[in-house]
Amino acid sequence: MVARVFKTSWFSKAARKAHISDKHLANAIRQVAEGKADDLGGGVFKKRLNDNRHRSIILANAGRFWVYEYLFAKQGRANIENDELLNFRKLVKSYASLSDEQLRKLIEIGHFVEISDDKDA
Repeated sequence: MVARVFKTSWFSKAARKAHISDKHLANAIRQVAEGKADDLGGGVFKKRLNDNRHRSIILANAGRFWVYEYLFAKQGRANIENDELLNFRKLVKSYASLSDEQLRKLIEIGHFVEISDDKDA
């Protein structure tokens, strides 16, 4: 895997409902790292998932970690709004300032769920 990869607790629930496995997310993040995603600027990426039925918003933290932040069905909406994009870019900056201890705490309280290659759920 490229770097550590997380999904927020909200994303985790949405992915489970959409039947998107951690294995699929791990494969998709490798594609993002290879440039096979839409770069929305400011560390925000959009990646198609689930046979192009869903879109994910992924936040990058300069090689330290990736965060699956938001998921939406293609049939439900065409894209995110400009104000949402601005908020995602702010969130990238916020995540960039996290210390290792703060990151550990987010995992401990369940806000971040780590994704690994060997998971299938």
